[in-house]
Amino acid sequence: MNRRNFSKIAATSTTGFLPFLATAKPVAADDFCKKKKPQRLKAGDTIGLITPGSFIADDGLKKATEHLENLGFKVQLGEHIRAKRGFNAGTDAERLHDLHAMFADKNIAGIWCARGGYGCSRLLENIDYQLIKKNPKVLMGYSDITALSLAIYKKTGLIGFHGPVGASDFTEYTVAHIQKILLQPQANIEIQPAPENIAHEDTAYHPKTIVSGRAEGELIGGNLSLLAALAGTDYAPNFKNKIVFMEDIGEQPYRIDRMLTQLRQGTNLQEASGIALGIFADCEAPKDASSLTLMETLTDRLADLKIPLVYGLSFGHISHQITLPIGVDAVLDADKFSLTLLEKAVLA
Repeated sequence: MNRRNFSKIAATSTTGFLPFLATAKPVAADDFCKKKKPQRLKAGDTIGLITPGSFIADDGLKKATEHLENLGFKVQLGEHIRAKRGFNAGTDAERLHDLHAMFADKNIAGIWCARGGYGCSRLLENIDYQLIKKNPKVLMGYSDITALSLAIYKKTGLIGFHGPVGASDFTEYTVAHIQKILLQPQANIEIQPAPENIAHEDTAYHPKTIVSGRAEGELIGGNLSLLAALAGTDYAPNFKNKIVFMEDIGEQPYRIDRMLTQLRQGTNLQEASGIALGIFADCEAPKDASSLTLMETLTDRLADLKIPLVYGLSFGHISHQITLPIGVDAVLDADKFSLTLLEKAVLA
C-alpha cells in the first residue's frame, strides 16, 4: 500500500468481463471463535480515539475529533495519541497500551482509529485477546487497521469494522452508511456504489463485473497489502466459503500481481465464495512502463477462480466509502454491483 501519492489518482483501463457464471457456496460459520457482536453506538457515547499505526499530525487529529463530535459522540484521546517514534505513533508498548486501555475502560463505548499508516501488525503477538473478548466494542478503521480487525476477529470472534478512520472525509454518503451500520442498525442493507464514484472522471472509480454471479458467505478482508502480509502467520484469515473484500492505493500492477500471487500460494483464497474489490486508486503503471493494466492484472490473477468477482465497490482510500462489518453474513451480486448485509452487525 503506497500512500506517498495518496492524493494523486491515475486513470485505469478496463477489459470485458469473463462470460462464465460462477456458482455460490454455502455460508460457513466462523472457523475459530463464536461470532461476537458489539453494542451499537448512540449519540452521547464516548469514543476512544487512538493511533495504533502511524503518527497523526495536529491538523489530522483535529479533523478526526471534529468528525466524531459531529456524529454526536464525546471523544476521549488515547494517552499516547501524540507520541511519535519515527513513522509510528509512539513505541509499540505505547500504542498497545492505548488499545488495551480503551477496551478495558467501561466508560468507552467504541474505539475509532484516527489514521492508518503502518505499525498495527507489530502489535498482534502482544495483544491481550482475552481482555478484548471480555469487553467487546466497536473497533473502526481501515488501511493498516486491517491487521487489527482480522487478528481480533480470528482470536475472539469480535466483529470489526472496515470503514473511515477519523481523519477520512466524512461525506454524506460515508456518514449515511456509518449510521445504518453502527447507530441505527439494520438488516438486509443493500449497498450500491456511490453516485459520486460512478460519475467520477477517473475510470478507476467505475464499477465493473469481471466474473458474473451471486455469492453468499461471511465478509472477510481489508487492505490487500495487509492481507498479503498476514499470509502464513497465525493471524491470516480463513477464506473458505467467505466473501473476500480487498482494496489498495498507490500500488503498480506488478506489485498487485505479487500480492495476489502470495495470497493464492499462501492462503486458501481459492476456496472463497466470491470476491468484492474496492476502488484501487492510483494503481496504474506509468504510461511508458511495460505493464498490464490494473484491470488486466486483477482479471489475470483472480478470474480463473471462477467465483463471482466485481471491481469498484465504494470502499478503499476514497472520499465516499461504505463501512464493511467483518464477519457478518452477506450476499454479493457481481452483476448488480451490490453487496447486501443480511444481518445487523451490532446489538441493539
